[in-house]
Amino acid sequence: MQQFVCNKWLWMTLLYLSCISISFGQQRFTPATYIDEYKNVAQQLMLETGVPASVILAVAMHESANGNSRIARYLNNHFGIKGKNDSKAIKSAYKGYESTLASYWDFINLLKRRKSVQSLFEGNSVTDYKPWILAIARSGYSAAKDWRHKVLATISRYNLDEYDQEVN
Repeated sequence: MQQFVCNKWLWMTLLYLSCISISFGQQRFTPATYIDEYKNVAQQLMLETGVPASVILAVAMHESANGNSRIARYLNNHFGIKGKNDSKAIKSAYKGYESTLASYWDFINLLKRRKSVQSLFEGNSVTDYKPWILAIARSGYSAAKDWRHKVLATISRYNLDEYDQEVN
C-alpha cells in the first residue's frame, strides 16, 4: 500500500511538472534554431528588396529575443513595430500580424518609408550590411543608444553575413 501511495505521489508530481513545462515551454527558440527557421525568409526578402539577409535576421533576433518575446509569440511581431492589434491574449502597444512573414514584410516596408534608409534601396550591394544598420539607427528606429552596436554584434557573433551571399 505504501508503494502505491509513493507511486501515486510521484505520478502526480510528474504530471504537474509536465503541465508547467507545457504551459511555459511555448516554442522557445535558441539563436541557432531561430536562424535556421528564418534564414530562407530573410534571403528571399533580400533577393526581392535588396535588404541584406543579415540585417533582417539580426534586427529580428534582437527585437524579438530570438522569437521568444511576448509580442513575437502572441502578435507575430518580430521587429517591435508599434501599432494596433486585436489580441485577446495580451495588452500591448505593438502591432499584431497574421503571420511572422507579414511582420517581416512590414519591417521592409517601414524601412522603405524612412528617409535615411531609402537611398540604400537604390543599387547598393546586399553584401555590405554596415551602411544599412547605420542608416536604420540614424532613422530613429530604436531609442536605445546601443541598438546599433548590439545588432552589429549579433551579425558578427552568429556570422549572419554568410546569408548575404547570392542565393538561387
